[in-house]
Amino acid sequence: MKDVRKQTTTVTHHRRHDPGSQPRALYEPYRATMLRAPRKPLIFLPRTLSEVTGPVFGQDAVTDTDSDLTRQHTGEPQGERIIVTGRVLDDEGRPVPHTLMEIWQTNAAGRYRHKNDRHPAPLDPNFTGAGRTLTDADGNYRFVTIKPGAYPWQNHENAWRPAHIHFSLLGPAFIMRLVTQMYFPGDPLLEHDPILQSIPDEKAQQRLVARFELRLTQPEFALGYRFDIVLCGCGATPFEEVK
Repeated sequence: MKDVRKQTTTVTHHRRHDPGSQPRALYEPYRATMLRAPRKPLIFLPRTLSEVTGPVFGQDAVTDTDSDLTRQHTGEPQGERIIVTGRVLDDEGRPVPHTLMEIWQTNAAGRYRHKNDRHPAPLDPNFTGAGRTLTDADGNYRFVTIKPGAYPWQNHENAWRPAHIHFSLLGPAFIMRLVTQMYFPGDPLLEHDPILQSIPDEKAQQRLVARFELRLTQPEFALGYRFDIVLCGCGATPFEEVK
């Protein structure tokens, strides 16, 4: 357990990066930031012992179906099956092992299984849209899921969010959490998405776009995509955070 705490703490120590590579806290085209962005200096709240030392996640807490979103129900979900895999790395390319990763997404029709989602697209009784896994000793992770659909979100006139998957990485405490999004290559909606465009550096934007890789594709079953996550340094993955 000592090694797990030491490695997962790395999840929160990612401050060394180019400010232009991270999303702007206040970005007017993304309307929600007008209410979320802090306008006054932040107040420092010291961490308590429980926030620093727990929880710690063990291998027995995650099952095979947690990372395979196509096998969580009795039937097959609708849509295009995909495999999403990659590594979690620090700024020197070292793996971050035993880190709890969570994902959530829409179904193939572009609808979340959530009471607040009023998009008139069908729900899939065989797809919940949430999964989790632990990175292995080399920082690798793997999910099997369904390619999510685009959906309207009323941020501006005729606003549609591109297909994406939300990723969450947890350190040894719930306050030690990083959240990001993964997009798909060739999506024409990327250039119209204020959330992605809130990142000033175009090269940093591309670090949120997964790479299609034929060698990751499973014949007659699912297409394969690689999405590596770098926690810190000049090549850091952009994260959603309060600044």
